[in-house]
Amino acid sequence: MRPAPALRPSHVARLLGPRRVGIFHRCVSRCATRSVAELLQWRPAEKADDVTVNGFVRSVRSMKAHRFISLGDGSSLAPLQALVPADDAKDLAVGAAVRLSGSWVSSPGAAQSHELHVSRVEVLGPSDAKTFPIQKKYHTPEYLRTMPHLRARTPVNAVLLRLRSDVIASLTQFFAGRSFTQTHPPIITSSDCEGAGEVFTVTPANDAPAPGSSSENNSQELFFRSKKYLTVSTQLHLEALAQAVGNVWTLSPVFRAEKSDTSRHLSEFYMLEAEMSFVDDLGPVMDLAEDMLRSVSSSLIESSTVRDLLFRSRTSGSDLAPADEVRRRWEGLMQRDWPRIKYSDAVTLLQQKSSLFEHKPTWGAGLQSEHEKYLAEYVGGGEKPVFVTNYPRDIKAFYMRETLPASPDVPGPTVDCFDLLVPEFCEIAGGSMREHRLDPLLDAMKRQGILKPPSEGVSDGPSSGGLDWYVDLRRWGSPPHGGFGVGFDRLLSYLAGVQTVRDMVTFPRWHGRCDC
Repeated sequence: MRPAPALRPSHVARLLGPRRVGIFHRCVSRCATRSVAELLQWRPAEKADDVTVNGFVRSVRSMKAHRFISLGDGSSLAPLQALVPADDAKDLAVGAAVRLSGSWVSSPGAAQSHELHVSRVEVLGPSDAKTFPIQKKYHTPEYLRTMPHLRARTPVNAVLLRLRSDVIASLTQFFAGRSFTQTHPPIITSSDCEGAGEVFTVTPANDAPAPGSSSENNSQELFFRSKKYLTVSTQLHLEALAQAVGNVWTLSPVFRAEKSDTSRHLSEFYMLEAEMSFVDDLGPVMDLAEDMLRSVSSSLIESSTVRDLLFRSRTSGSDLAPADEVRRRWEGLMQRDWPRIKYSDAVTLLQQKSSLFEHKPTWGAGLQSEHEKYLAEYVGGGEKPVFVTNYPRDIKAFYMRETLPASPDVPGPTVDCFDLLVPEFCEIAGGSMREHRLDPLLDAMKRQGILKPPSEGVSDGPSSGGLDWYVDLRRWGSPPHGGFGVGFDRLLSYLAGVQTVRDMVTFPRWHGRCDC
């Protein structure tokens, strides 16, 4: 059989009509263009002509008759090597956005199997190499943080962006498969969910108090008629939505006005939160968290993004944890039957090794980072994550359900909650059963000072700090329910081997820093 004749422009016009001809040619152009990652994986035995790639110039190496161009587009940690005639390469400078076309041929070098022999160069966005701040050399994370608008163009930071996207896609698929409804709770709230007071107040710029005036004198001009805040957690609103459609989840930005300068804290970050209705105890909630993280790691372990992280060269991502350590993290998440230990048993275990710790473990106090690392190493064998459950009631949030019946072997009341500890990184998730009964919830709010008695001369009843609606949920058909939250950026840092969460977020904000 003879091959079908090629379509001429006149044939295309007659078949599609004049309005669709432009769409056809744009489609053909897009189909002919390949990403750097696609080209690096393509190893044809014969020379392939008419190959086009878009990207940014990472480096230029000069030879007599040619220039070796290192090109990246964010799709691969490794760059593409292009051989450009010297006369065509005069405008190819580091940082420039270009389109290169030519032949994809076998490369005599050892760096990559093929290279692009360029016959046509288009500089789509010129760059001044002398002033472009990112060169082909080592830049410290601290230096790169000073230019967050450009930092993502470095190879490792581009991989981190792709990892974020891949994990979100995997999570969406996981929750859809479990019939969870994805929701979008509000960012502006009337209360501080955690009760710690570390919230940002929302005020229109035009409503800021005049110099020398007190906030009381401007109270009547508040935009929302009373103080509102940026949310520190969407959990309370998720509880309301769960009463409408059952199991729900969200991935939302949250904000904490915490004056902390550690590698684990940010003022703006993302939280993945899930809420389950009609669950009687903590077991199914922990099962869900475990299944979710196992599903993410299992579904992505063979992806190109994770391969970039796990099989990178020693010079790539030198500020990340070693590749073999990152691989152990992924493999640990993929294991089954994560161990669970009660807080009281954990404290007893820690007290037996108290000489190892700077902070002595004491029942009724929170676990320090050194305690959590020891538990992850000892209880989880340094591989599996570990659930620590049933913390003392008085160091946890008001909404957590008290453990009943109380154990006679425990010094005080506890609540049905958990923290999830991972090796080398400590806590990445926390959850609890919520107090779904009205009277116990009111008692907890009184005990923690959230529910305050009415002011003198006021008979409107006690104030609940903007949580009247939350109390109302318990008045009308609140089932037993529970849920958890995962610090999403902290989880990504663990999966990528990033040493500080500030380098996992493209535009990090923390106390004293909000650059752009």
